[in-house]
Amino acid sequence: MKPTLLSAKELSTTLGISVKSIQRAYRTKEIPVVRMFNMLRFELEKVLLAMQKKGEIPIVRRRRSATAGASRRRAQQKAPGR
Repeated sequence: MKPTLLSAKELSTTLGISVKSIQRAYRTKEIPVVRMFNMLRFELEKVLLAMQKKGEIPIVRRRRSATAGASRRRAQQKAPGR
């Protein structure tokens, strides 16, 4: 099976860390990178394995929308007709 190659932005979204952290990690050779012409791509499995060896596995976060309770309270506080 072909490995899935992710961009730095896609990898940061998947791992729940910033793009700057990804860039810092590949510059210091903490995570493996695949260079394709002038693009950098990352194999998720190899990155996770490298982070596991180093002991820095991030908690994979899922994107959430705005908290429903807070947005509902704001909507309820508005006076009708405004």
